[in-house]
Amino acid sequence: MRLSRFFLPVLKENPSEAQIVSHRLMLRAGMVRQNAAGIYSWLPLGHRVLKRIEQIVREEQDAAGAQEMLMPTIQSAELWQKSGRYDDYGKEMLRITDRHERPLLYGPTNEEMLTDIVRGDIKSYREMPKIIYHIQWKFRDEVRPRFGVMRGREFLMKDAYSFDLDQAGARRAYNRMFVAYLRTFARLGLRAIPMQADTGPIGGDLSHEFIILAETGESAVFCDKALVERDVLGQGVDYESDLQPIVDSWTAPYAATEEKHDAARFGALPQERQLAARGIEVGHIFYFGTKYSKPMGAVVQGPGGEPITLEMGSYGIGVSRLVGAIIEASHDDAGIIWPMSVAPFHVGLINLKVDDAACAQAANDLQAKLEAAGLTVLHDDRDERAGAKFATMDLIGLPWQVTVGPRGVKAGVVEVKQRATGAKEELSVDAAIAKLVAAKG
Repeated sequence: MRLSRFFLPVLKENPSEAQIVSHRLMLRAGMVRQNAAGIYSWLPLGHRVLKRIEQIVREEQDAAGAQEMLMPTIQSAELWQKSGRYDDYGKEMLRITDRHERPLLYGPTNEEMLTDIVRGDIKSYREMPKIIYHIQWKFRDEVRPRFGVMRGREFLMKDAYSFDLDQAGARRAYNRMFVAYLRTFARLGLRAIPMQADTGPIGGDLSHEFIILAETGESAVFCDKALVERDVLGQGVDYESDLQPIVDSWTAPYAATEEKHDAARFGALPQERQLAARGIEVGHIFYFGTKYSKPMGAVVQGPGGEPITLEMGSYGIGVSRLVGAIIEASHDDAGIIWPMSVAPFHVGLINLKVDDAACAQAANDLQAKLEAAGLTVLHDDRDERAGAKFATMDLIGLPWQVTVGPRGVKAGVVEVKQRATGAKEELSVDAAIAKLVAAKG
């Protein structure tokens, strides 16, 4: 993609309304624009990141045995009245009526709707268990939307729901999602720590938040430093095996949010393993038994003809929130630093002298070769000062920058810069391509 054709409205100055790093950088990098309080349009650069995160989330859900579907954003109020949550949810729920005066709502979550689908179409124990998910825009009317996409009113979310015959089966589903979440966040370049959490308006008696560490995090967290140093992706996972030992290995070491913090237990850790930091919630999983299935009549026939009320859990990941969370965890004074796995483009290609025929030809040829090798490229072919081009590339945070200039063209080399470290080296075109392909993995 040529930058001269790409819609990238970067800002030179920090927007006055942005209170945190991710909001400021997303506005400056031309990723989003606000349409109303807590509601954003995702511009091309931001949308590319959003879709890459969404795809990683999808791949890990599929690997764990979850099945994707899509439910509507508008729900019937009747379903929520049956579950007992319609009045309890509060003003965060946007309630509306249609032209026939039927009460509807803009869904903040989907426990009721999927429970209704399952109770209508699954009748026998032979059809169990099931884990079903979708990735959908949702709305919660926050009283004070702030921090950009970190606490907006409209947001993109992956929510999954498990249905099982008994508590043991429900716990197996919970463990599948627990492990899938660990892998998802690791693939996104994040170190997420599971911490026992309150269940809130979802309900239930078993819940974990997945927290990433960031200096600008919204809450204080305390944990055993060993959890941060673990390699999540080093070994494969057999989701048909007993995953409880993996879950136990993550939940046995101390880890707690400020609300659940036990100073005595934390203080019992060796001092070198005590980690007190700030954290951002990026995922939340719940087991809540028959909280929804019982009032809504989600019942199947058991082996002896007996009725079995389904055991349920729900599992959420804030996909749009993750964009902001990754920036909070990965940036410097110059701008964003994207992990390779979610970057909008793998490589920023900079032509220092666009009116030089040899430079233009070399840059065009290199773009074609990089793209043929499976790398996505944003080619800065604008008639701009070199300093402005470098500043833009640092701001938008592409993992690698490759610079083509008159001197390098004559010498047969290009300059390759790694955004995260700032390290630069001059390489031949072939060596540069090989290095970037290896970095992509």
